[in-house]
Amino acid sequence: MNILLWIIQGLLAAAFLAHGVMFLVPPPDIAAQMNELLPRWFQLFLGVAEVLAAVGLVLPAATRVLPWLVVWAAVGVMIVMISATVLHFARGEIGSGIVTAVLLAMAWFVAYARQRLVPVQPRRRTT
Repeated sequence: MNILLWIIQGLLAAAFLAHGVMFLVPPPDIAAQMNELLPRWFQLFLGVAEVLAAVGLVLPAATRVLPWLVVWAAVGVMIVMISATVLHFARGEIGSGIVTAVLLAMAWFVAYARQRLVPVQPRRRTT
């Protein structure tokens, strides 16, 4: 189960890192489309939040420093994915809505499993 969780955390982190960077420095053709839908300040907010979520999904568990942050990062991803899923389905973007719903399910599984099933133990202090 722990290996499965690490794989899902890695996939989520990669997806959110890539999407966050795209929000921060979008290619010109994509920037025009994004500017029609969202104001630039909100794109920057989402980009920073998604990059931080990617880091939060992996780094605390890998270092075992504040590993509870993994659960909070997954919950933050869930909030973003609920909003994105609603937005995509409301706009009739079924394919994108399904992708965001799958990412939502993956984030829920990570949050639940890291909280209840296989929590990462914090590093022990040695004195």
